[in-house]
Amino acid sequence: MGKVAIVTDSNSGITQQQGNELGISVLPMPFYINETLYFEEITLSQEEFYQKLEEDQDIKTSQPAPGDVMELWERLLNDYDEILHIPMSSGLSSSCETALMLAEDYDGRVQVVNNQRISVTQRQSVLDALQLREEGKNASEIKKILEQEKLDSGIYIMVDTLKYLKKGGRVTPAGAAIGAVLNIKPVLQIHGEKLDAFAKTRGIKAAKKKMIAAMQKELEERFPNGDYGKHAYLEAAYTGNREEAEIWAEELKEAFPGMEFHMDPLSLSVACHIGYGALAAAWTHKIDAAE
Repeated sequence: MGKVAIVTDSNSGITQQQGNELGISVLPMPFYINETLYFEEITLSQEEFYQKLEEDQDIKTSQPAPGDVMELWERLLNDYDEILHIPMSSGLSSSCETALMLAEDYDGRVQVVNNQRISVTQRQSVLDALQLREEGKNASEIKKILEQEKLDSGIYIMVDTLKYLKKGGRVTPAGAAIGAVLNIKPVLQIHGEKLDAFAKTRGIKAAKKKMIAAMQKELEERFPNGDYGKHAYLEAAYTGNREEAEIWAEELKEAFPGMEFHMDPLSLSVACHIGYGALAAAWTHKIDAAE
């Protein structure tokens, strides 16, 4: 069985240090801030990012340069027989499409997974890939399993401020002004490709209740025997406010007892569009769970 290298990007929430510990490669996502190029976790920390966001600096997301991707692949192929590349969702960035195109020149030695995940659910795909590799599966087999599982996850995100949704054209200026007065906290969802509106709530407490109820409904429909811990992982994410996130984590664990839990900061590529103070809840199917 050939050796399989695993590659992902920093939208998975996996840091460079964690990547080294796991034995995988993590491509840092690039950002242009006031026309200066930064790389997540390399020249741009979470703290620096939110400071620049607060200062209304001009922040644009980008994708890894094709040359950087190919340079990494070619270096890895000196030591490995195959590469499994797990980028962020194709619906949220063109980086997956670019990687698929580049892989065509590698005679099947690079398998790009289009499993439409980001943040904690993308991270779980990486961990699943490591497990499947350990079981002796090759890159093509792992890709097939991960893509079959791509819709077996969900993320709900409460947005604390309408400022960045207004900037991105998702909320009109008038809607943002009214929403601020009424303390509206939109809840967004990611199921598959896109980041979509799910609900409008008034206040953080109501938003949290809405997310927990939505998760409960999904898990009940997906796993009617009620043993969620056997079938799925529970996850949380946040933008910037770790203290509030810790409280949210405890609320989630209380609402869904017995589930394995993990929490990370949300990807900065998502944070660009929703701002500071967001909270998210997610679930991801366990690939080896017996149904």
